[in-house]
Amino acid sequence: VDFKVGSDGTVFATRELQVPSEQVAFTVTAWDSQTAERWDAVVRLLVAQTSSLHSGHKPQKGKRIVALDPSPPPKDTLLPWPRHQNADGLRRRKRDWVIPPINVPENSRGPFPQQLVRIRSDKDNDIPIRYSITGVGADQPPMEVFSIDSMSGRMYVTRPMDREEHASYHLRAHAVDMNGNKVENPIDLYIYVIDMNDNRPEFINQVYNGSVDEGSKPGTYVMTVTANDADDSTTANGMVRYRIVTQTPQSPSQNMFTINSETGDIVTVAAGLDREKVQQYTVIVQATDMEGNLNYGLSNTATAIITVTDVNDNPPEFTASTFAGEVPENRVETVVANLTVMDRDQPHSPNWNAVYRIISGDPSGHFSVRTDPVTNEGMVTVVKAVDYELNRAFMLTVMVSNQAPLASGIQMSFQSTAGVTISVMDINEAPYFPSNHKLIRLEEGVPPGTVLTTFSAVDPDRFMQQAVRYSKLSDPANWLHINTTNGQITTAAVLDRESLYTKNNVYEATFLAADNGIPPASGTGTLQIYLIDINDNAPELLPKEAQICEKPNLNAINITAADADIDPNIGPYVFELPFVPAAVRKNWTITRLNGDYAQLSLRILYLEAGMYDVPIIVTDSGNPPLSNTSIIKVKVCPCDDNGDCTTIGAVAAAGLGTGAIVAILICILILLTMVLLFVMWMKRREKERHTKQLLIDPEDDVRDNILKYDEEGGGEEDQDYDLSQLQQPEAMGHVPSKAPGVRRVDERPVGAEPQYPVRPMVPHPGDIGDFINEGLRAADNDPTAPPYDSLLVFDYEGSGSTAGSVSSLNSSSSGDQDYDYLNDWGPRFKKLADMYGGGEED
Repeated sequence: VDFKVGSDGTVFATRELQVPSEQVAFTVTAWDSQTAERWDAVVRLLVAQTSSLHSGHKPQKGKRIVALDPSPPPKDTLLPWPRHQNADGLRRRKRDWVIPPINVPENSRGPFPQQLVRIRSDKDNDIPIRYSITGVGADQPPMEVFSIDSMSGRMYVTRPMDREEHASYHLRAHAVDMNGNKVENPIDLYIYVIDMNDNRPEFINQVYNGSVDEGSKPGTYVMTVTANDADDSTTANGMVRYRIVTQTPQSPSQNMFTINSETGDIVTVAAGLDREKVQQYTVIVQATDMEGNLNYGLSNTATAIITVTDVNDNPPEFTASTFAGEVPENRVETVVANLTVMDRDQPHSPNWNAVYRIISGDPSGHFSVRTDPVTNEGMVTVVKAVDYELNRAFMLTVMVSNQAPLASGIQMSFQSTAGVTISVMDINEAPYFPSNHKLIRLEEGVPPGTVLTTFSAVDPDRFMQQAVRYSKLSDPANWLHINTTNGQITTAAVLDRESLYTKNNVYEATFLAADNGIPPASGTGTLQIYLIDINDNAPELLPKEAQICEKPNLNAINITAADADIDPNIGPYVFELPFVPAAVRKNWTITRLNGDYAQLSLRILYLEAGMYDVPIIVTDSGNPPLSNTSIIKVKVCPCDDNGDCTTIGAVAAAGLGTGAIVAILICILILLTMVLLFVMWMKRREKERHTKQLLIDPEDDVRDNILKYDEEGGGEEDQDYDLSQLQQPEAMGHVPSKAPGVRRVDERPVGAEPQYPVRPMVPHPGDIGDFINEGLRAADNDPTAPPYDSLLVFDYEGSGSTAGSVSSLNSSSSGDQDYDYLNDWGPRFKKLADMYGGGEED
């Protein structure tokens, strides 16, 4: 069989053929397995003179020509519009033949445009037909990669193809008449770009990092390197193969690793990996396409860094077989020796970190060996104080190991064990009291100089001849004395159980014992003295004051006693009245309630109200008993029906008579009346001050006033006056410049009220005319003035002129003045002229 047809309708040669010059024809049959329909088509292979295919031959009507060469169709390869035929040559419309794909090699050098095929419809024999193509690469991006001659149907490629950008194109060919009417149904054209080996393999990473344990067996997986080739992976162009180019260092062998040529897996191929000798290998890996053909393939390289990881194949070893140290006695948390080790494994890893253990020589657990995290040394540390008098030296055996167990087949070294000799130094230890917090029992009240006990200390330094001296460190009540040489304690004062220095019947004192060593050392001891109570405190009567009704009834006074002593030197108590004075037993009586309480009540039917001192003898139950005569102040007062003292009765009982009480009440009433009158007088005075009117009527006010007409310069009548009559030429040279502004009192300002300068307290020469002009100008320029004339109060009484008053204006040293001209100023100044012209009587 020379030819075969694929399921997609592609016809291909099964072997290399020598095509004869004449036509080669064969029939292709297609059928439907379900309906049993069948279609046949005759294929004629035309041989061209310059190619394996004929061109320029017109096929018979209704026949189909298919190119078999995988290279692009040669010039004028004809693709007629397909027709549907059955075995009898009848047309069918149910199925179409598929046009075989067109293969175009990438990176073609041209020239361009380069013809691919010619598309032709057999209807162009009857009518003119225009051809066009659509799809990606034609009228869709990338645009105009392919073009077609609309009249001849020749299709071209316009530029070099790149399979890595577009591996295939799907176009549709159209045939229409000159009016644009469809002549044929569109046909699909598939164009495949044939791959060329134009891309080198590219490694995903330029540097790969991997690791492998030292001592690994051959065949141990290390890492995988990967390179990708952009060319077609189904062809040799994209088939990549790997190989190791170099290995650095080449120790212990130049081929310690190998690589799988297809997968890129790197594995060990030789034994002898030792991290302590070689910690890292650098391997150059090459990837080549064309299935690794170095002659035709393209290559690229990458670096694989292989780290040899540590395993615990080296046990730690002491640098010496014995170590020595010394420690003062009674010291803890002290490093007495440093043990050094050597380990060739990876520093600061579990394979290197040392763990120390004392295996003998320390049964009491005085020492511990801790690891220095930086140097890995063993620090022999005292964790429990040692005593020179008990142990003068220790011989320890210490073993060292790693945190991680040793690798399989590795044994511990005999150098992993060492001896440690520790000498204990004797130091001066402080004396101590064997029975610290020593307790003794003693009755209170023993006389001074009584020997209580011997509170002696022990010096632990048995190999030193030292003397111990005693002294007091704390004796709050200063009751005790200690012998400085033997520690004998005697009383220096009477011990009192009821003292404030005694807590719960116990008195504490602290003593110091010091030796004479170098340096001297001292220790303290506490002596506790339990004081046994004796009956040395007489009972006291309670309460000290009370009150009772002047007539006997159920009202009585409950009394008891307080005793600083404790049982059995307290109650039951005996309460009794003395025989002297006799009035006590005559007026009062005591009734016993129980061992601690009794009642005091009146014996007679009536006792005058007042304060009475009643003596009562109280006796405790101590051995011997102690008695005390106490005075209770009893207030006798008149009582109401409930047996309670009345208020007046209570006062009377305090010693005031009825007259005195009445006088006190009258004084209180008078005082309240005076306070009320004073308040009323103050309110009336305040009211008068607020409602007081001016003594001078505003119309008769002698202060100058000017009406504001809201015209520039004032009203017409107000301008008809001569200011020169008011001037004092002799005082003009002394008139100071006056600050502008006159206070308006005739209206409420809309804005902020202007602040005018305060008139000086000392009069100075002035000019009345200037003052009036300034007031007029201030009124004219006042933005708060209403639109009508108003009264301005200038509040001006002269500025130190020779006429100090109105009277002086009428009778000055220069003679009488005529003020009739003021009448010419207007009706407002007429009154002023009358006032000034009236003489001193005005």
